[in-house]
Amino acid sequence: MSTTWQTVHVRVNDEATGQPTPVRIRITGPDGQYFAPLGRLPQFATGRNEDVGGNVLLGMKPHAYIDGTCEINLPPGPLLVEVSKGPEYTPLCQEVVVKPGQLSLRFNLARWVDLRARGWYAGDARAHFLTPHGALLEGAAEDLAVVNLLATNCRVPGTHGKDYAAIPNLLAFSGQGPALQAPGHLVVVNTLNTHPLLGSLGLLNCHRVVYPLQLGGPDGRDDWTLADWCDQCHRKGGLVVWCDPYRPEAGLPGGEALANAILGKVDAIEVDALDRTAPFLPLWYRLLNAGVRLPLVGGSGKDSNRVALGGVRTLTPRVGSGSYAEWVEQVKSGRTIAANGPYLRFTVNDEPWPTRVANERGQPLRLAAAAESIVPFERLELIANGVTVATVAPSKSDVFRATVEHEHKTADGWLAARCWGAAKSDLYPHVPVFPHTSPVWLETPGRPNPRTAAALEALKREIEGVRLWVERDGRFTNPRRKEHLLALCDSAVAKLACPP
Repeated sequence: MSTTWQTVHVRVNDEATGQPTPVRIRITGPDGQYFAPLGRLPQFATGRNEDVGGNVLLGMKPHAYIDGTCEINLPPGPLLVEVSKGPEYTPLCQEVVVKPGQLSLRFNLARWVDLRARGWYAGDARAHFLTPHGALLEGAAEDLAVVNLLATNCRVPGTHGKDYAAIPNLLAFSGQGPALQAPGHLVVVNTLNTHPLLGSLGLLNCHRVVYPLQLGGPDGRDDWTLADWCDQCHRKGGLVVWCDPYRPEAGLPGGEALANAILGKVDAIEVDALDRTAPFLPLWYRLLNAGVRLPLVGGSGKDSNRVALGGVRTLTPRVGSGSYAEWVEQVKSGRTIAANGPYLRFTVNDEPWPTRVANERGQPLRLAAAAESIVPFERLELIANGVTVATVAPSKSDVFRATVEHEHKTADGWLAARCWGAAKSDLYPHVPVFPHTSPVWLETPGRPNPRTAAALEALKREIEGVRLWVERDGRFTNPRRKEHLLALCDSAVAKLACPP
């Protein structure tokens, strides 16, 4: 006996407003068959820059992004409906039975926490290859206020086995304002400028494109520096983010980007949603322990339908209109948290979002952190100069919560809070739970911050490795450009050697 399928109208409302809201949705049958909404695909490309947007494959589970309503061809019978909208909403997982002739399904999605009402602002620092319209839909469905869509060089297949260079979204460049926006959500298009060995920089909030977008590679030359990109970006009012940092497979783990961070030309460092061979935290802590003041941002690095937008996000305080300029200024100031699930609050002497604390010697500081999440985590920690000084496990219920306090008596260095969890969540199964605050710097009048000898020596070795590459392997048509890059390396080493 054949089964007659029927077109069912599906609507997902925000419980608070009663209106349709953009979401990520997945509907499956008893045998696990996935039913895609009309206009979406049950099977779709998942390679880099392959029709990115509207669909996402997390683990082996396909999902679709919708604006809150869709039509789906469904068979009558039992179905499993899964709906999510970022980490502030309680995910829905509901069994339903579609009756013969049934024309609609209705669902409500509710927040368990409202960070915007608390004065917080969530943004994704880096994504690629989505169209601006696709980024706006997925950003709203993942409950992001800001999406930074970065145009970058890539290769696309052509005829007769030949591939070609392409720069998707460059014509949508919007710089210091939204390319597209909807109430509560905006997409800004800027650029990711790359060298395969020396590093990648997200150049955000520029009033014009900074060229060239790519250096080096098998067919390129090295007659430019990342420092030139940094300087041009800052002259154009921009924000420089060190993206995809520390790639050991490149042979120069820090590259020239490391030298620029030491020299103060980089405004922030990114942790993204893609697994890396080398752990990020020890490398970042090493920079902090060498006195390099580098705030943290979170970006999904989404470049395919295998990564969810907002899988790692940047949380900042919202004190004004919630404009893009405000988000950029908060990142510059260091008032950021990189998060992929739990929400983390950290205070020093009861001050929220601190970045610097004037600390007289001998005066203890009151450190406090709180975390809450629907994504399980294992512990909440307070960090001083890279060392855990207090830790606590969360209470376990529908919402995981933890608080920790500590009286800190060390006058120098930096402080932070973080959460840990070994398991990957169903919401963002890219990396284990990882929320972390940017550092709070302790400043004693008349006394420089201490720097550890081990951190300084390790960074010096990395810069010397870059210098060796420039001397031995760099390809320059202009000798002055080579000398300029060598001088940058020497300046970074000299800064490490100088007293702070």
